[in-house]
Amino acid sequence: MPVTIAYARAIDGIHAPLVTIETHLANGLPAFQIVGLPEAAVRESRDRVRAAIQTSGFEFPRRRITVNLAPADLPKDGGRFDLGIALGILAASQQIPAAALAHHEFLGELGLDGTLRPVGGTLAAGPAAADAERALVVNPEDGAEAALASRARVLTGLHLSAVCAALAGREALVPAQPPEPSAPAHPDLADVRGQHQARRALEIAAAGGHHLLMVGPPGSGKSMLASRIPGILPPMDEGEALETAAIHSLRGSSHLRQDWRARPFRSPHHTASGVALVGGGSTPRPGEISLAHQGVLFLDELTEFSRSVLDVLREPLESGVIHISRAARQAEFPARFQLVGAMNPCPQGFDCDLAERCECTPEQRARHRKRLSAPLLDRIDLAIEVPRIPPKDLAGSAEASEDSASVAKRVARARKVQRERQNGLNSALDGTALDRYAALGTADRELLDKAAERFRLSARAYHRILRVARSIADLNDAEAIATQHLTEALSYRALDHWRTQ
Repeated sequence: MPVTIAYARAIDGIHAPLVTIETHLANGLPAFQIVGLPEAAVRESRDRVRAAIQTSGFEFPRRRITVNLAPADLPKDGGRFDLGIALGILAASQQIPAAALAHHEFLGELGLDGTLRPVGGTLAAGPAAADAERALVVNPEDGAEAALASRARVLTGLHLSAVCAALAGREALVPAQPPEPSAPAHPDLADVRGQHQARRALEIAAAGGHHLLMVGPPGSGKSMLASRIPGILPPMDEGEALETAAIHSLRGSSHLRQDWRARPFRSPHHTASGVALVGGGSTPRPGEISLAHQGVLFLDELTEFSRSVLDVLREPLESGVIHISRAARQAEFPARFQLVGAMNPCPQGFDCDLAERCECTPEQRARHRKRLSAPLLDRIDLAIEVPRIPPKDLAGSAEASEDSASVAKRVARARKVQRERQNGLNSALDGTALDRYAALGTADRELLDKAAERFRLSARAYHRILRVARSIADLNDAEAIATQHLTEALSYRALDHWRTQ
């Protein structure tokens, strides 16, 4: 008997590698074997497929059936190959035309009654199938996700019998439609009273994609400020949105709604483990830092996180990717996010402006500050103090505060300048690009060198100051970095001195 071929897609990080389902029927005692490095859920598909074929009105062949999932060195997990295996058996037994399989790829778990169930993680499969000039067949719930890519051709069916009828030309499957994008509602900066320096730091961080640390007593508005960053960030383009949505689809996240183009805002609790931030599992899945890709990762009560947990951020903050290695699987997920941290200045929280009420000893304050390692702090571009708001400012009119829409326009203009000039954000400028786009005059260079020696700044911190100064200049529509831009950037490193006290 000839070998029949059907196609499916596995999951490998945010990629969807092709899996060729080869089915062979031979004479001999009835048997059903699946090979090609299948995990437990794939091996169990033998029983699901047998029952689904029989309850859908087809005959399950009483032959020796061998199904090979190629390539053999790629691990396969989940029930996503059920539909392709069932169709391969039906084509090999000549119950459906085998030629029709060549133009489609199939993803779906089968119920015992032949119902096609969603499997999740199908977004990357849509454009991958389109690149191979094939249509993707999935459950309707997966169809809206897989059809987010404009070039993908996605067909949906509810039952094995419906897919077989379509392959035989008796009826047509329903094309999937992506959800209509909608503008998300973000909290407005106009609600924030006072905190002019913090608002300015938020704008600079958003304009250049910089990391931000806010230090202040409880109730000063740190969390309120952080929650308003997504409202001043520009929307993602299709490529950024698809990459971010593909990450969320691996977690079955509800992020894939009508606002799927909105930048993510992740705020894990301080009891989160390192695995929760990085990701993991026997089949690697993304963690919070990847779910915040192209968006904001907000860590409130930063010093309450375990130091070992915080230190796992160091690599992705620098490289923008995270590598997860397990005994049998390795995966790489993008993790280019903006880190926004908030913390109290001391264990009790009153060290900033109510020192007379603070009962913490100098040793307790020092231990509190040292919960953040120097290498982590070195990777933060802007660090500011957020003081307590005077009651007279709290009673002021909201009309006096600038709204998010006005700030977002300046941020979008600054980002447009950066992309046209260097095809990326200022936070990603390397040494060569800094020499070209963030050059300083002689006096400003001497000023920066003196500051670096005074505060014992590392080379990394030195370059981050230049990147922040470049973002400030872009917000001010300046072609070159001026002295006022550099001095403002230096003021956001003042906590380097605070850390060493």
